[in-house]
Amino acid sequence: VHLVESGGGLVQAGGSLTLSCAASGSAFGNPFSINNMAWYRQAPEKERELVAMINEAGRTKYGDSVKGRFTISRINANHTVYLRMTNPKLEDTAVYYCFADVYGVGQEWGQGTQVTVTS
Repeated sequence: VHLVESGGGLVQAGGSLTLSCAASGSAFGNPFSINNMAWYRQAPEKERELVAMINEAGRTKYGDSVKGRFTISRINANHTVYLRMTNPKLEDTAVYYCFADVYGVGQEWGQGTQVTVTS
């Protein structure tokens, strides 16, 4: 199973940006399904941190710094997760990584996509 992110780039503070991540492949030759999907981020000289997580039933969890500003969603049928970033701040600048906990396979990570918030 492979994860591919898209949608990163430059965004003005107070604007909006949506990240997408699509999972593809198979679980050892069989169709796969995903339990938790999430977005993490890592800023220079900082540890990777959870931004938002969503389980298969749609239950969500957010990091404290993004609550009320970012929204995670997913479409189970096509193994896709989204992160809608509204009112981004300069401190949201980071590399954003997609994460998926695939049944029968394990944890998978995307390659990361850079998000830079400008003033």
